[in-house]
Amino acid sequence: MRKDYIEATEPVDHETEFVEKFWTAAWEREGGPQGRADRILRKEEYRAMAPYIAKLPKGARMLDGGCGLGDWTLCFARQGFSVAGMDLSRQTVAQLRARFPEVEFVAGDIRNTTFPDACFDAYFSWGVFEHFASGFQECIREAFRIVKPGGWLFITVPLDNLRHAVLAGLAAHSAPDGALRFYQWRLTRAELARELAIGGFEVLETRPMHKRQGVLRSLHHEFGLPYEWMLTKGLSVALAPFIPGPLIAHMVFAAARKPSDQ
Repeated sequence: MRKDYIEATEPVDHETEFVEKFWTAAWEREGGPQGRADRILRKEEYRAMAPYIAKLPKGARMLDGGCGLGDWTLCFARQGFSVAGMDLSRQTVAQLRARFPEVEFVAGDIRNTTFPDACFDAYFSWGVFEHFASGFQECIREAFRIVKPGGWLFITVPLDNLRHAVLAGLAAHSAPDGALRFYQWRLTRAELARELAIGGFEVLETRPMHKRQGVLRSLHHEFGLPYEWMLTKGLSVALAPFIPGPLIAHMVFAAARKPSDQ
């Protein structure tokens, strides 16, 4: 497991407050909730979880942990599932409730929800579990509590790919006081599987995801090409199919199951 840091542009505040402020600002830069649920069907995560979700009956209970702009919650709600979208950003959740009152959105911390034990058939969370410095187990333990026996957990976290390992070996760094602050954990496939197993889940699969995004980041950080250039975007599309996922993929996906006898 490897830590990533970001620049501390203001006095370091409580971690939960920082995470809420950071993502509220990120969602506002994207224009707030737009209800773009139609784009979800094209996502890699959707294709990965679709064979599992196809086994659930309509009306099955699902949680979108760290729902952000709510597009995933809306997508599954419109497919007939009973979905709750939870996010730490109270401002974003208030906007979602006002715009989509027919869908359940809840402000809260995925490490300590108010949901009853064993109430969800499936729980998915994209790029969320990694943002707490204490590690993954608080998120995983709470997921284990609220998922039904035999229910599923689907998550993605940043992949500690070979590119990151090489760069870290060449220029290891720590977080100087007052200069940088913790942002996220980065894991290998084996590390993610181990964390889920420690939390009681049976790991069904792990796979690298978002190779094009990984290539794009490499072109920007190692070669100085701006993200917005058409050349950068074109190269990322052209190169991604030929580079192995463990070398360059940006995220790692895991599907896990809570044992039926729990």
